[in-house]
Amino acid sequence: MRRIVSASFAPVSAGLLLALSASAAAGDGERLLTAARIHTSDAGMPVATAVVWDADGRILAVGEAAELAARHPDAERIDAGDATVVPGLIDAHAHLVGLGHALMQADLVGARSTDEVVERLQAFARDLPAGAWLMGRGWDQNLWPDTAFPTAAVLDAAFPDRPVVLERIDGHATWANSAAMRAIGRDLAGDWQPDGGLVVREDGQPTGVFVDMASSLVYAAAPAPDAVWQEQAFARALEHVASLGLTGVHDMGTDDGGFALMQRFADRGALSVRVQAYASRGAGAIEAMCRDGAYRHPSGRLDMRGVKLMIDGALGSRGAALIEDYSDDPGNRGLLVQDEAGLEAAVRRARECGLQVATHAIGDRGNRIVLDTYARVLGDGASGDHRWRIEHAQVIAPGDIARFAGLKLVASMQPTHATSDMGWAGDRLGEARLAGAYAWRSFVEAGVPLALGSDFPVEFPDPRLGLLAAVTRQDVHGQPPGGWLPAQVLTAAEALHGFTAGAAWSAFDEERVGRLAPGLRADFVVLDRDPLAVPGGELDDIVVRSTWVDGKPVYEAN
Repeated sequence: MRRIVSASFAPVSAGLLLALSASAAAGDGERLLTAARIHTSDAGMPVATAVVWDADGRILAVGEAAELAARHPDAERIDAGDATVVPGLIDAHAHLVGLGHALMQADLVGARSTDEVVERLQAFARDLPAGAWLMGRGWDQNLWPDTAFPTAAVLDAAFPDRPVVLERIDGHATWANSAAMRAIGRDLAGDWQPDGGLVVREDGQPTGVFVDMASSLVYAAAPAPDAVWQEQAFARALEHVASLGLTGVHDMGTDDGGFALMQRFADRGALSVRVQAYASRGAGAIEAMCRDGAYRHPSGRLDMRGVKLMIDGALGSRGAALIEDYSDDPGNRGLLVQDEAGLEAAVRRARECGLQVATHAIGDRGNRIVLDTYARVLGDGASGDHRWRIEHAQVIAPGDIARFAGLKLVASMQPTHATSDMGWAGDRLGEARLAGAYAWRSFVEAGVPLALGSDFPVEFPDPRLGLLAAVTRQDVHGQPPGGWLPAQVLTAAEALHGFTAGAAWSAFDEERVGRLAPGLRADFVVLDRDPLAVPGGELDDIVVRSTWVDGKPVYEAN
């Protein structure tokens, strides 16, 4: 399994640099790439062996190598040999700034007990300055012998004085020790709850776990990282995603600070991935875009023309809003992180300003609320080309799937959520509700367009893991045999489309990226094997040889 680690950004090889410098000496003109096969994701020419682009990174032609060589005799030649080339992979739901933070904090992903969590924290804390807060992410109580939420006491024993704040794997719960809770500066005891959140208590006293919007109590008390740390973290995130073949990211819930950070990188030509940012409602960006219009950086690497809203929490922390009780927690139907009236007001304002709307919804109740809201706001305009999205669309009452098609919505889904959750999702939902859970095939058959992603750093950012999960419904160990709920698998072509052309279309970007066709940008990935030909269980073993954005390499393997 490929884990999130601090990526070593491999430089472009000397041989390739020589080839590119020769082109530059000749006026930095046309370039012609040949490969054993090029999957274009373009219906007009699905497979080719060559692509030509100009000095600006715009594709001029796609076709057979001999023909294009004859038509472009002065183009610099780049031969990828027996490799397979695919359009640049796009993660349709991710958090770039969050990935950078994860790469700079204690990594708790996959820890199998609270003891292992503490061991990892102690190792990480050895290099921390005295008095610094210990931050980490990735814990998942579902992997532990005792699957109950942890308590502050576990952390207090190891860190009685240093504040510790740990984000759950899904980003929807936070575990803190007593030192961190003291820094909040208010009495956490009693029976009060913050809007859209839950302070977990026992006998009226906080246990140390904060769910959904309650987590803001802890993070507001923690010191903000300085600008140098932020820049280093974001640079690591960019290097890491480039090494995985990602040329595009839909950044979901971008706040003002994160967007300013992306702008700084774009201004100095350091934004090595194409970012479609969806503004966080709380960032004030809806009104800013209503006033100023959608944003596009001159480099073409950073856009913002949509807004990301939320209605509920996550299934793993029992915050997803369900129509009926959680099967393993009677009386609990999850959380609404925003009231229905507030959601509708935000959706209406976004529509008035011509913004694309994307709303997080995981539980069947959460999804139904969003569907009802979209239907009311769209009204007679539901048949238009708005491409509003539901992010995750994870647990759906089966009868509601057809409503996505009727409202012309995009289902933005993350295949690895299924393989991460399959060990306990049945306990949360019961077998009957699994009929509409992680139901990719049902959406395809209903005519609903899919945009695929990972939700990194909630999941690993590697799109090969997403392809594997989509095609096999299995984890990297081939479990379970035959796949989990295997009737919902996608074909390899459908999965690749979801990470390329489908993702681009879902962000109104189909005339720029997502396919390899004349007039589009030369964003592509060179792979050692053909993802449409290898056995499904080997998709995660495909090697990324190089990643190209605007016709220039941003990563090449050593």
